[in-house]
Amino acid sequence: MKFGETFMEYLHGDREWFLDKCSHVEYKRLKKVLKSCRTCRLNDSCSNECECKSCPVCDQLFFSELMREASDIAGCFNTRVRHLLHLHVAGGIERYMSRLVHCFKTDQTTLIQEGRMLIEYVTMNAIAIRKILKKYDKVHSSVNGKNFKLRMRAEHMELLQSPWLIELGAFCLNFKGSKDGDYPSGFSTHFSFNVDAAPTMTLMLPDSIKLEYDLTCPICLETLFDPYALGCGHLFCKSCVCLAASVMICDGPKAASPESKCPVCRENLFDIVLFSWPFVNILQLFSPPNEETLAYP
Repeated sequence: MKFGETFMEYLHGDREWFLDKCSHVEYKRLKKVLKSCRTCRLNDSCSNECECKSCPVCDQLFFSELMREASDIAGCFNTRVRHLLHLHVAGGIERYMSRLVHCFKTDQTTLIQEGRMLIEYVTMNAIAIRKILKKYDKVHSSVNGKNFKLRMRAEHMELLQSPWLIELGAFCLNFKGSKDGDYPSGFSTHFSFNVDAAPTMTLMLPDSIKLEYDLTCPICLETLFDPYALGCGHLFCKSCVCLAASVMICDGPKAASPESKCPVCRENLFDIVLFSWPFVNILQLFSPPNEETLAYP
């Protein structure tokens, strides 16, 4: 089955209720744009307009649409993950009301199922973006699609590099083996975690694609402790990022001055620090019950 068919089956399958309010890549529409451009290239009357390395008519529709969709997907994913993790750590009346909303279903099971669906949501859309950009380069015999991916990464729009995805994977892994840890089948992605060498999380995608996330602090070079993520996506120990920003640990990285920069990418820390977030689930991966290799199928 071609990816386009697989993607449409995913959008309109048994998880359609979950995806109803989520943005997604308009894969078929973007393919039609490329198809019309290919037809134009085969037409002698349009040969001057559709040159090999660029196509202004196609680019105006293609890249602007794809960037908007990627932005909407990232925003939707980040918002829903933040809400999910907030429910996970909520207590008292808020947790009670959450269970009422889910008709008294075990809230842990509900949260894990939603977490897995969010992981599949972001990975399927990320694969769709990768596939359509590859098709663009094939049609135009160019590297503009590859350059667009680099631009997305520079603007922190790379879906599979989001720190929220790492925290969500850690959240699911932390419940592996619990009595509520039996997940529904049919998911095409999975996370694993290993501390045998350097602490890493691995995300397996369809087509045997594997992504690894290093959980080592780039400042102290030790396993992340009390980890924080900045808006640029880099993870640090709280004490390390506070030291780099010359602020007290008790004040946190949000107290950084306007001149502070990310220790890795040197982006202005003041502009991105408002997105800093303590990642409790990554920290829990290193607790005694998780010292062995963990994975969920």
